Amino acid sequence: MTELSKEEIIAYDRQYNQHPWLTGTVEPLAVARGEGIYFWDYDGKRYMDMSCQLSCMNLGYGNRRILDAMHAQMELLPYAAPAHASAPKSALAKRLVELAPENIAKTVFTCGGSDANEAALNLARTFTGRPKILSRYRSYHGSTLGSGNISGDPRRFALENPAANGFLKFFDPYIYRTPVSFASGAQAGAYYLAQLEEQILYENPAQIAAVFVESVTGANGVIIPPDGYLQGLRALCDQYGILLVCDEVMAGFGRTGKPFAFEHWGVRPDLITFAKGVTCGYMPLGGVLLSREIADYFADRVFQFGLTYSGHTLACAAGLACLDYYNEANVFARVNETGKLLGELLEAQKAKHACVGDVRYIGLFSAVELVRDKRTKEPLTPFGGDVQGVMKQIFALLRERGFSAYGRENNINITPPLTITAQELRSAFAILDEVLTLVDGRYLQ
Repeated sequence: MTELSKEEIIAYDRQYNQHPWLTGTVEPLAVARGEGIYFWDYDGKRYMDMSCQLSCMNLGYGNRRILDAMHAQMELLPYAAPAHASAPKSALAKRLVELAPENIAKTVFTCGGSDANEAALNLARTFTGRPKILSRYRSYHGSTLGSGNISGDPRRFALENPAANGFLKFFDPYIYRTPVSFASGAQAGAYYLAQLEEQILYENPAQIAAVFVESVTGANGVIIPPDGYLQGLRALCDQYGILLVCDEVMAGFGRTGKPFAFEHWGVRPDLITFAKGVTCGYMPLGGVLLSREIADYFADRVFQFGLTYSGHTLACAAGLACLDYYNEANVFARVNETGKLLGELLEAQKAKHACVGDVRYIGLFSAVELVRDKRTKEPLTPFGGDVQGVMKQIFALLRERGFSAYGRENNINITPPLTITAQELRSAFAILDEVLTLVDGRYLQ
């Protein structure tokens, strides 16, 4: 491997690399190595990876089980074209179908989350013969043309010129920001579903192919649906012959304490998209899980979608190793236990700090929403308009103290490796507490 100094890495990066979602003047952190829940820069400084990079390093760095499986597969057969069968791809497809609800029959592999949602979009429109797709405003499904238009957050704007047809948005079950007082989660769910049904009727149900939702909204603030919402959404889709697509790219593979987040509410989607935790960032891999009805439809029809690296042999070997480790290390049960502590620590921060308006958490999937005023719920930064770079400054304060995280708008997303210990979690929250104290003093005056 080419040896580069820290200075060369940063200089070459600035001169030759255009970072996604960032300007060309970005000042990158040069990352040297990782182990467990930590990574180090080239100055030897250690960071707690409290966001799993981009919520993908579920099993942390240096997992020997995954590395050994990849090494063995690399020597045997690193790649086979998508039209061929390979042992890792066949075995992983079977394991994923068995992990999913009983209505799921097949797997379509892609390279990541964006193209998984692109494939699901293709499947939904082809299967139904309908053009329209409904998705939520506070969502992110990818950055390709289709997946970017399914997305609701401001990152979609660049893909809307010229506008793509058939993509419609509806509001999230965002209880904290809804100007209605709900007596229960069931009442809240009914409120949002009634709004959505009205929109479905206005748009003509016979023209709607699918409703795309993140089972739990991820990058845009970990918005957890109230009880009854996903069940009601499933019933609405059934009533009008619309497919339900659950995006599990970020929430899947134990992040919420179950294999898939929608399982908390007992629903069965028609299509399930996945990525990230299937290989825990060790290799790019994504895909779509198809219901038996949709799989049968394509039994004698060509699925007009594919990628050179669909079902990449080495990536599938990594995926099998990850599934093995999830099972053998009892990771999902561990997430539920550690998640209880996470919730307690978050609630303590909410009670202590004036800048914390809301905390949301399920398993090890959480967000801290920052406000200027708890009573009015005025956001610390306006939607799409943090011109003073306040959140950037807050993330810098965290990073200076060895706490690496990310978030959108006025949220700090906390999605640590699923292997984090109670002691490590407490150490991380001591840093968060220190920084939130600074936020209380600096930004709420």
